[in-house]
Amino acid sequence: MAEPVTRVESTRAAVDPYKGKWLTLSNTTLGMLMVVINQSIVLISLPDIFRGIHLNPLTPGNSSYFLWLLMGFSVVTSVLVVSFGRVGDMYGRVRMYNLGFAVFTLFSILLVVTWMHGPSGALWLILMRLGQGVGGAMLFANSSAILTDAFPQDQRGLALGVNQVAAIGGSFIGLVLGGVLGPVGWRYVFLVSVPFGVFGTVWAYFKLVERGIRTPSKIDWWGNITFAVGLIAVLVGITYGIEPHGGHSMGWTNPSVIAAIAGGIVVLAIFAFVETKVANPMFRLPLFRIRAFAAGNIASLLAALGRGGIMFILIIWLQGIWLPQHGYSFSDTPLWAGIFMLPLTGGFLIAGPLSGILSDRYGARPFATGGMVAAALSFGLLELLPANFSYVWFALLLLLNGLAMGLFSSPNRAGIMNSLPPGQRGAGGGMTATFQNSAQVLSIGIFFTLIILGLSGGLPGSLYHGLLAHGVPAHAAARISHLPPTGALFAAFLGYNPMGQLLGPLTGHLPHAQVVYLTGRSFFPSLVSPPFMTGLREAFDFAVAACVVAAIASWLRGGKYHYVEGAELIGEETGPEPAMAVNGSPSGNGYPAGANGTGPADASGQVVAQAVTGPDGTYRFDELSDGDDTVVVSGCDPVAPSVAPAAGDDRDVDLPLGHDRQ
Repeated sequence: MAEPVTRVESTRAAVDPYKGKWLTLSNTTLGMLMVVINQSIVLISLPDIFRGIHLNPLTPGNSSYFLWLLMGFSVVTSVLVVSFGRVGDMYGRVRMYNLGFAVFTLFSILLVVTWMHGPSGALWLILMRLGQGVGGAMLFANSSAILTDAFPQDQRGLALGVNQVAAIGGSFIGLVLGGVLGPVGWRYVFLVSVPFGVFGTVWAYFKLVERGIRTPSKIDWWGNITFAVGLIAVLVGITYGIEPHGGHSMGWTNPSVIAAIAGGIVVLAIFAFVETKVANPMFRLPLFRIRAFAAGNIASLLAALGRGGIMFILIIWLQGIWLPQHGYSFSDTPLWAGIFMLPLTGGFLIAGPLSGILSDRYGARPFATGGMVAAALSFGLLELLPANFSYVWFALLLLLNGLAMGLFSSPNRAGIMNSLPPGQRGAGGGMTATFQNSAQVLSIGIFFTLIILGLSGGLPGSLYHGLLAHGVPAHAAARISHLPPTGALFAAFLGYNPMGQLLGPLTGHLPHAQVVYLTGRSFFPSLVSPPFMTGLREAFDFAVAACVVAAIASWLRGGKYHYVEGAELIGEETGPEPAMAVNGSPSGNGYPAGANGTGPADASGQVVAQAVTGPDGTYRFDELSDGDDTVVVSGCDPVAPSVAPAAGDDRDVDLPLGHDRQ
């Protein structure tokens, strides 16, 4: 049995290793902001885009274009972020990030120059959006790892917090931008990204410095193929599951949807098996042995499930019910929905950087856990509001939710990235992004399903009697009332008058006064409110449950963890891993191990910090004190060997193995 050797490399040098960190933060924040704004700006501009290419997305047969233009970007990024994070670890994160900027910008230009109309124009837009998703995946996968490399541990929470706030806050900024630019010209929706993309690409190429540790290895082709096929099948199944099928209001009974989801789960199970057998897996399953990484990702996934679809539901609540009841025309509701949701963005912008700074000092657990508890409270209070609420209370609860999510997001991301060894930050960051993006797509499916189930129970009857009372013939009222409510929801979401879509040509055969009332601002909102609120309360219940479980997972992450920079285990061993700890002691002083031999001791013999080596030779520890780093590795002996590295000094420490190892 070979003896393990610990190589300790000092991280202290005369030249500041973090020089240029603020430039790095500025560039990565620009990249994240550009990509996420582009996602939400399309969301709010879909009516103008479809009018621009002369296609009605609500016509039977055209709804798939609407769904893919809405969700295709998220599907692509979910599938590719892990692979691009792994490639970044192998060939350079800055290189992959810069390529992502260029790819995203190229496809933004191709979206602007769209010349086709009708279904062919919609297909072109969808394909170019998928191309944007490729560039977005490169940016998502490597930006967190680049920031983790660029900033010292005591500032990473701030850096990742600013980056995370840009990612989440940008989604709401895009809503307002889309509402402003879309009516002026739908091409401006895509054009706005081009100058920022060109500038960011050139800036990143000349100014960003590669600080990451490259991990040369072969590409895991089998892992990439099985992961892509499995995840695409599941996400496509979810996408079509919220579409009507046959006589059903949704597509969950569609054999193709069932086959896609079930087959995707089977292929993902095969992927997990493959990753345990290949030499260089793309999905580093052993990273889940790091408690801070595993708990942080579980909390992130559940938080994304809780909030991912809620934005769509809140927009429908505003556009389909509240705004028309307060005098806004349906065509104006997309812009005003974005404006009225700004308190949510404000909460993110306030809490994100602040919680990141505080988590650098106190650790991620109290802030991430508290954020999820506050988010659960905000969803529970939103559930108490009536359909026609007072905006003051709605705005305050949106602000609380934004503060809560900002309080959670920044520390949680910093806690995840701090727990990763330098050579795995790209892959680990990509894994985190995959969980988030996939959960958001799944969340949309869950929330839409709950809302539509609520509508299906009460809307047909109330719609039938309401139409009958205002002169619509019984046979026509029966036909309209039994149409899937999905169409009405999508119409409200797109800023169309839902009753105008449902009545269609029938408006030409009714008295003008009745048509004006039926298509006015009060008829549809008054009918849809009771069944909509039934589904909405179930959706809020789900969000509360997801946030509570996320809070529990976040608390279980443990205390403040950091990867020990520059430490690497060389050699092989069997049995439990040796303990390693870092103590802030004066340079040159080696303290004996504590009474139990598991960590470093101060002058009184008390253990001050402790960590355990992982199976990949990495270490983490609970706390660092001020002073020069003293590394103590304990094996079996009561007193472990120690070393105090000087600036620029590398030393090897041979660890004696005995029979009483801890």
